[in-house]
Amino acid sequence: MVARGANAQAGAPAAPPVLTELPEAPQADQALSGVRVALLNFREPQQAAAGGAEEYAWQVCRYLVGQGARVHFATAREPGQPRSAHVDGIELRRMGNRYLVYLLVPLWLLVRRRRFDVVIDCMNGIPFFAPLVARRKTRVISLVHHVHDRQFYAFFPRWLARIGCFIEGPVARLVYRRCTTVTVSRSSAEELRRKLRWPGPIEVIPNGCPTVRPVASGAAAGSPVVVFVGRLVGHKRVERVVDLAPALAADHPRLRVHVIGRGPEFGQLAARDTTGRVHLHGFLAEADKNAVLGSARLNVTASEFEGWGLTVIEAAALGVPTVAYDVPGLRDSVQHGVTGWLVRDGENLSDVVGLALKELSDPVRRAEVGAACRAWAAEFTWGNTGSTITRLIAEELSGARR
Repeated sequence: MVARGANAQAGAPAAPPVLTELPEAPQADQALSGVRVALLNFREPQQAAAGGAEEYAWQVCRYLVGQGARVHFATAREPGQPRSAHVDGIELRRMGNRYLVYLLVPLWLLVRRRRFDVVIDCMNGIPFFAPLVARRKTRVISLVHHVHDRQFYAFFPRWLARIGCFIEGPVARLVYRRCTTVTVSRSSAEELRRKLRWPGPIEVIPNGCPTVRPVASGAAAGSPVVVFVGRLVGHKRVERVVDLAPALAADHPRLRVHVIGRGPEFGQLAARDTTGRVHLHGFLAEADKNAVLGSARLNVTASEFEGWGLTVIEAAALGVPTVAYDVPGLRDSVQHGVTGWLVRDGENLSDVVGLALKELSDPVRRAEVGAACRAWAAEFTWGNTGSTITRLIAEELSGARR
């Protein structure tokens, strides 16, 4: 399943969430029966810029509902969206824009502080400061996908980026020092310790992977196809993927590059293609997106930072390996030399992609890598993610982790 905001053309209306995997069936004795949970996140899956963080949060909420919890999802509101909705058994509460949400959601929680037993505070760079407004007996779990220091500098003026880093570092470290923190990869946990000097306990609970149907296509055996799936935003560096067409033209004159996603970089990327061998799909329905991804020989992501890499595992589930930079998160989701290749310091993306395509031109080796990819992807399910979060919440409520 692609990150929600990625799989659409820039300017197109947000597509409703396509739920391709249901949580595992709850046991008769629901582990969280009657437990009241509030999850705070700055976006939700139906919004235009939603991504992997929203997918993770939504799948966790769906699983908790299946375990008997009463779940409220508090988030920002895009123009035209209703302030409240009931979806998948989850109570959606939308308020404020992408800036005001950080003021209005804490106020919403403060007014309702006695209604919740657990608060999951998703810190996408800026936290909601739930420990300051929730009642003392309410258990607060912090959810951090990755450290946002470089992302602040990529999107904001230097002075504002410094403020963001100060809030994410010293301020959040003080506020959440007694809270258990969940992150999605080992390297993200290491960065929390090393960069933010995070003091509290950290649980690594990876993303799941949707159930996808294999695509019967001979395209991977013919003209090589490279695909990118994701949001078209600056830090994804999609232009480097587009530039693979001219960079590899000498050795791979029939190479085609497919880009699936939407975002502010769409127009710039369209103008960048000088070869006519780059196809910007914009929005694709789930089945069509899987058809393009599944028929590719290689998935490529040039992102400079990720918490994990949902599209890496999604591609792997279809037997497609990934080339990615050796950065936190992606070095966890890509098994170098097994399910893909990592671009190390001093290496060039086009060189590594060229070597990968050469290796995959051997049908035997391609089949071997595809089998390894599918086996790797099978290790990650949203059921596993949800059951681990459920266990963590039960321990928090029982006092076992205090």
